[in-house]
Order: sequence, then structure tokens, then C-alpha cells
Amino acid sequence: MSNGQQKFSPVAPEIVELGHRNRRQTLGDAYVDRSISNAQQDDFLQPLQDAVTGLAWGAVWGRPGLGLKHRSLVTISVLIALGRRHELKLHLNGALNNGWTREELQEILLHAACYCGMPAAVDGFRIAKEVLDERAAAEGDGRA
Repeated sequence: MSNGQQKFSPVAPEIVELGHRNRRQTLGDAYVDRSISNAQQDDFLQPLQDAVTGLAWGAVWGRPGLGLKHRSLVTISVLIALGRRHELKLHLNGALNNGWTREELQEILLHAACYCGMPAAVDGFRIAKEVLDERAAAEGDGRA
């Protein structure tokens, strides 16, 4: 750290490791590697990176009560309700990585329309269509 203090680590190393595994499974290696690299280059971002990995992806996503697929469902639903477009796009990709199908995502978005409102669902459908089109194009090019 730039001020000579010891690094504060409130999360056990095995939970941080679990967070890395969950995060990579859901978001993909390229995204996670980019996030880690950005944080390593900017000590302002590093505490957030540590919290996201250890607390969110480790201590919460790593709990035994729900699998990654169902945690993706909850996350997508909350992000639709909050109108968090950037995170929604990221987690729609993650939901597909965690086993949700195109048809299931469609149902999640329709269901959200009842509880979050049509504007939120319309926005969610637009973002989901972008994600599905990008993935289809990448698969067409022989990339996963």
C-alpha cells in the first residue's frame, strides 16, 4: 500500500479463493483478469477489487444455500429492478455461463415486467438481446 500500512484482509484466504473461482465461472477469465489488472495498476481500485472478490463472490456467492445458477437469477432480477444496465449486461452473460438458457432468460425478463415495470423489462430485453447477439457472433467466429 502506498501509505506504508499493512494490507487489511477481513476475509479468510480460502474464502477469497472461492470468490475467485465463483467469479471466473460466472464472468469468465478475460473479464476477471482485466479487473484484477486494472486494480493492480491503480491502488485506489484495489480495495474495491478485494471486497468484490472476497465478500461478494466468496462470502456471499460461496454460501451453500444456493448454487451459482440460482444466484444469477436473483442477481439479474435485482439488477433489472435497480436499472443497473452495465452490471445487468455482465450478469446476463454470467447467467448463461451458469446454465440459464435463452428461453429461461426471456421468462425471467417477462416475470420482472410484472414486479419492476415495463420500462425496466424493456431495457432488460434490449440488453439481453445485445448479449445474445454478441455471443452468437462470437460462436459463429469459432470463439466461445
